Amino acid sequence: MKKSIWKTDWQNAGETSSNNMEKTIPPIEKASYVEIETYQLNELRKVLHYVIGHSAFYKEHFKRNNISPDTIQRLSDLQKIPPVSKHDLQKHQKDFWCAPTDRIIEYTNTSGTEGEALTVPMTESDLKRLAYNEALSLACAGGSSKEIYQLTTTVDRRFMAGLAYILGARELGAGMVRVGPGIPQLQWKTIAEIQPTALIAVPSFLLKLIDYAESNDIDYKNGSVKKVICIGESIRNSDFSYNALGQRIKEKWDIPLYSTYASTEMATAFTECDAGRGGHLHPELIIAEILDDEGNPVVAGVEGELTITTLGIEGLPLVRFRTGDICAMHTEPCSCGRNTARLGPIVGRKHQMIKYKGTTCYPPAIFEVLDSLEEIIYYQVEIYSNEYGGDEVMVRYNAQESLFEKALTDRFRASLRVTPKLERISQETILSLVFPGTSRKAVKLVDRRSQLVIK
Repeated sequence: MKKSIWKTDWQNAGETSSNNMEKTIPPIEKASYVEIETYQLNELRKVLHYVIGHSAFYKEHFKRNNISPDTIQRLSDLQKIPPVSKHDLQKHQKDFWCAPTDRIIEYTNTSGTEGEALTVPMTESDLKRLAYNEALSLACAGGSSKEIYQLTTTVDRRFMAGLAYILGARELGAGMVRVGPGIPQLQWKTIAEIQPTALIAVPSFLLKLIDYAESNDIDYKNGSVKKVICIGESIRNSDFSYNALGQRIKEKWDIPLYSTYASTEMATAFTECDAGRGGHLHPELIIAEILDDEGNPVVAGVEGELTITTLGIEGLPLVRFRTGDICAMHTEPCSCGRNTARLGPIVGRKHQMIKYKGTTCYPPAIFEVLDSLEEIIYYQVEIYSNEYGGDEVMVRYNAQESLFEKALTDRFRASLRVTPKLERISQETILSLVFPGTSRKAVKLVDRRSQLVIK
C-alpha cells in the first residue's frame, strides 16, 4: 500500500491510543485563539500548495485570480481567495480530485440534496482522518470505550455518515451494532439483546421508536440506552433551546440528546458537548467561516453561509467551499474546556428560502410547525412556482383522526402568519413519497422550483 502523499499535524495529534482519546481533549482544542490561528495558518499553507499541485480546478482557479500560497500571511487572508460553490463542484467534479485512482480505496457520495449526487473519493489517509474525526465527535458527546452504539442509519448506498460512525466507534474502542434504518421491532429486539448504551438516530425516527415502545409495553425509560446522537435533523432553535421536535422527544424520553452536523463534502462533523451550546469545530480538521450574501465575514452570533476549508484531506480537499447552509458561529468560552468555535443550528439552506404571501422563511420553519403536533405521523412539503413566478407551498400529511385541519391551519397562522395549501393523504401514499426506494433518507421536502429533492 502506498504511503500518504503528505502527512498532516492532525495525524500526529491522532496517534494517541484510543484509551487516551476518550479521556483527553486534543491540546489544540484547548489552546488560545492565537495558537489555534497560527496552527491553522500553517496547515492552510500545506493545503494550498497541495491543491495547486494536484487539482486541475484549483490550479486554474488560483492562476485566474492571481493567488499563490505566499500571499496568505494570516488566516484572514483567506478572503483573497474567491469561494467556490456546489455548482462549481458539480460542473468540474473530477477536476477537484487530487488523488490518482490507484490511491483511492473508497468512493462515497453526497445525498443529492441540491441537484445530482457528487462522488467523493477517499484515500487510506482520508479514511483514517474520518475515523479520527468521528472518534473526536463521539468523545465530545461523552463517548468512551465503554460505550455500545446502535446505528439506526444506513451504511450502504455510499453513505459516508454511516461509515464514519463505524470507523469512529472503532477508533474510540467502543462497541457498535449495525441495525440500519427503520423496523422499530428489530431495533427494540436488538436493544433488549445487546444492551447498547447510545443510539445514533434521526430524531423523527426516535419518535417512531418511542411510539412503538409505548404501544408494545416496552419499558424504554429504564433500559440500557442512556443517550442519543442525533443526525440529519435539527433539535434546537437558534438560541439553543429545544425546538418542537426536540421538545417532543424530551417530553417522552428525558435522556441527553447530542446534535451533530456534517456533510459528505467536508468529511468533518460538528458535535455538541454536554453544554449543548453548538457543535464544536475541530481546528486540526477544518477552517470555518460565516459569510454574508456579498461574501464578507459576519461577526460571531450573526447568521450567514457556512464556508469551509478542509485540512488533511487527500482525495477531495476543498478551499473556501460555500456549503449553502445558513447558521451562526459562536466563540465565547465553553464550559467543557474547549476553546474552539461552535456552530449553531442550521436554520436553512441559502437556495431554499421561501417567499410566500408576503412572508419569508426557510423550510425548517414549516417543519417546526408540523413537528409540534404529535397527531401528525408523516409529512412532505412541496415548493413550486405559480404562473406568475411566485412561490407556492403544499403540505401533504398523514395524521391521527383526532387532528382537524383547522388546528393545523391555526398553528401555521400563529407561527408563520400564513398557511400553506394542505392535503391530507393516506399513510400508504405518504410513505411512498417520503421513503422512495431510490433514497437513503426520508424525503421531507421537494423543491420543484429548481427540481431539488431535500432529505
